[in-house]
Amino acid sequence: MARLRRYFVKDVPQHIIQRGNNRDVVFAAEEDYRFYLECLGEAMERHGLRVHAYVLMTNHVHLLATPEAEQSIPGVMQSLGRRYVQYFNRCYRRTGTLWEGRYRATPIDSGQYLLTCMRYIEMNPVRAGMVETPGEYPWSSYGANGHGQVDEWVSPQSIYRQLGNDAGERCAAYRRLFRVALDPKVLSEIREASNKAWVLGNDRFKARVEELSGRRAGRKPRGRPRKAALDNGV
Repeated sequence: MARLRRYFVKDVPQHIIQRGNNRDVVFAAEEDYRFYLECLGEAMERHGLRVHAYVLMTNHVHLLATPEAEQSIPGVMQSLGRRYVQYFNRCYRRTGTLWEGRYRATPIDSGQYLLTCMRYIEMNPVRAGMVETPGEYPWSSYGANGHGQVDEWVSPQSIYRQLGNDAGERCAAYRRLFRVALDPKVLSEIREASNKAWVLGNDRFKARVEELSGRRAGRKPRGRPRKAALDNGV
């Protein structure tokens, strides 16, 4: 089966996921997390990518980012692939691939899903049972988005900035969002879109992305179109 082409759409946030090959560890020490973020920051600046939320898990990575150009995301991910894999293989005396195939990138409707997707990303360590609250996990954007901590890799998106008139108000409003668990239906929508490289949004948003990217936004209609009913109702 032919691989679907990526969505090369600038100025539309995308949920990016990259997993370790065979779900193997890709971060084994604090220095690994720090070096990955260093590589990410340099690549973001070079290729024009604004990251709004992230989490570095033991064996995979989530980013929510807006590309400033069509090639921003591919440029950043290729740069990370080269630098971080070389570093990791050298440190741990290994060879070969580190990541599981291609990264996945899903355009999301910022008005409908941006804050929900941010929460989904930053709650990953809690769902994995690694910590009890997102603020306990050091390798995510929650400290910046929820508490205003300085994080050079995080760029607030316009929907987030609308949460309050200043940083304190925005952080407080953002923390309140975490008091309510994510709807299981919404969780399923995020996971399905991410796993199948579909667009996450309403029909109007999907049509817009299809027009801009030149590729379909979701599953193909099943079966043949129904024939018009006969006059006798048969």
